[in-house]
Amino acid sequence: MRGSSGASLTAAQERFEPVLRAAGTDALALGEQLLTLVSALDDSAALRRSLADPSREGEAKAGLVADLLSGFDERVVDLVSGLVRSRWASDADLADAVERLGVDAVLASAEARGSLETVEDELFRVSRGLDGQREAKQVLSDASTAPERRVALVDSLVGGKVDVVTQRLAQRATSALRGRRFVQTIGWFGDVAAERRKRLVAAVTSATVLTREQEQRLGALLERSYGKPVQLNVTVDPAIVGGMRIQVGADVVDSTVLSRLADASRRLAG
Repeated sequence: MRGSSGASLTAAQERFEPVLRAAGTDALALGEQLLTLVSALDDSAALRRSLADPSREGEAKAGLVADLLSGFDERVVDLVSGLVRSRWASDADLADAVERLGVDAVLASAEARGSLETVEDELFRVSRGLDGQREAKQVLSDASTAPERRVALVDSLVGGKVDVVTQRLAQRATSALRGRRFVQTIGWFGDVAAERRKRLVAAVTSATVLTREQEQRLGALLERSYGKPVQLNVTVDPAIVGGMRIQVGADVVDSTVLSRLADASRRLAG
């Protein structure tokens, strides 16, 4: 999110973060309410336009928020009132901002319990646990499948096996697709968790299992390169034959045998 929308989101995060820290584990309820609002915004283009319309007075939009969120926590009402007074490049950006703040709040509740690292790791395991389960991934990302069925499938996969925040986020990832696929959304949640922990995430695919010493050396190398702590999420895939693929954000380093063969083929093809 860039431009006026990015600036508005950053300002809202700065205002909301002290509220989340003061809320402690109650931040989960704040996040749930924000995510409920996201669904309402997704369901009504007219509502999104009304709340993001730059030609309407901020106070008028804040009044609409107060009416819309009657019964919601006053901290949520105050946050959203501030959001609608801000400028957004598009009404979709406003909905995306509310989602990001809702996810932040849900993760903050895990952070308050000292469980944020666990949740981050579990989100990664949830996505990797679907490798090879083509039918399950298809159902979880299929907008034509009833949301209740998709959530039931998530619960059958992770229910009772993960932190309550991990399960709630996994449920959200499939019940509110928002034009994304389930695994993509789970990955984004993990990135937000890593950002809250002030860490980058490096997705590493290796042909063989890395030893602890190899992981430590790789982590140290990446931390020196990026100047901040890096969380390694390692996946073993014998199909790449040898080497490894490392992705940190938009940066990709691919030293696998398959990538070198593909490069050689492109060179031969001229």
